[in-house]
Amino acid sequence: MKILVMAGTRPEAIKVAPVIRELRKRDDISTLVCNTGQHKEMIRQAFQDFGITPDLHLDVMQPNQELAALSSRLFDKVNQTLREEQPDWILVQGDTTTVMVSAMCAFYRDIRVGHIEAGLRSFNKWAPFPEEVNREIVSKLADLHFAPTKKAYANLVREGIDPDVVYVTGNTVIDALYWMRENIRGQEEELLDARIVQAIRDGKRVILITGHRRENLGDGFTEICQAIKELAQRYEDAVFVYPVHLNPRVQEPVMRILGDHPRIILLSPLSYKPFMALLNAAYIVLTDSGGIQEEAPALGKPVLVMRDVTERPEGVKAGVSRLVGPHCDAIVHHTARLLDDTAAYNAMAHAENPYGDGHASVRIVDALLNL
Repeated sequence: MKILVMAGTRPEAIKVAPVIRELRKRDDISTLVCNTGQHKEMIRQAFQDFGITPDLHLDVMQPNQELAALSSRLFDKVNQTLREEQPDWILVQGDTTTVMVSAMCAFYRDIRVGHIEAGLRSFNKWAPFPEEVNREIVSKLADLHFAPTKKAYANLVREGIDPDVVYVTGNTVIDALYWMRENIRGQEEELLDARIVQAIRDGKRVILITGHRRENLGDGFTEICQAIKELAQRYEDAVFVYPVHLNPRVQEPVMRILGDHPRIILLSPLSYKPFMALLNAAYIVLTDSGGIQEEAPALGKPVLVMRDVTERPEGVKAGVSRLVGPHCDAIVHHTARLLDDTAAYNAMAHAENPYGDGHASVRIVDALLNL
């Protein structure tokens, strides 16, 4: 069986890495990895951290790329790759433009599609944009659906997907997280910025921020930054660490509002190893990202989700995360509560993580071989 694993962004690389490692353990599977280059540098770093070298590079990224232009380049290059390699299956993960286009091209060429992290839904086509529509399209095309949770499974069955081709596997990001945690054990201080190490030694709590969602660009990011600044001014026993996304529309408000504050540390985007060390050191996570809503609870870190809707409601229901929106007052209020109220903090930090046990990759590969 020849399987081509497609990935184009840093989160995809992290979440397919444990699947690739599992595929390459199996003698009866030939595995190729294709990096579309939707995020050029960030995905390269992620694969390196897992010791994976992609076999194919499509290099589609261009500065300030619009979605239509990106999709056009991907359709051309992915189709050419499938024509040349003729795999039996492609595996895609998540909901990016790379995922949607790869699934479409495979459908056009009668190549079977396995969709990792299938069935996530916010039920709002504009949030997250364009990911919600991307994953709905892929669900119509996939031949096997690897749902991370029972809720995701139910979403797919409700949409008319045959239950026999939907497998509840857990989320592969938990596999990646557990693997990386073991591989960096004892190296944490070396991987962290020296300012963070010193802050921890001084007894400060680390508040980790990540943010890049398109729907938050503009007013949303202004409110997020204002909230972080207000919190940094209020809490002298905390340090706020933000690895800033490369998007200029993220960089501008972050640098303008948060630059030059002694308790705010702005970093360049991190590869997975140092990010894992930072997440492990964090006390609270503020994010509008997707995967970290699953990763942080696995390490007992409360998550405040700076979005109005989430396609990961299991965490909210379990009590490990809370929706606060990209709204200054709500972000400040809920962060302050966790910093001031030990009982409220412990209720979130010690709740059960609903996203997996670290064995999703084995279940995915077994399902492919059983079919």
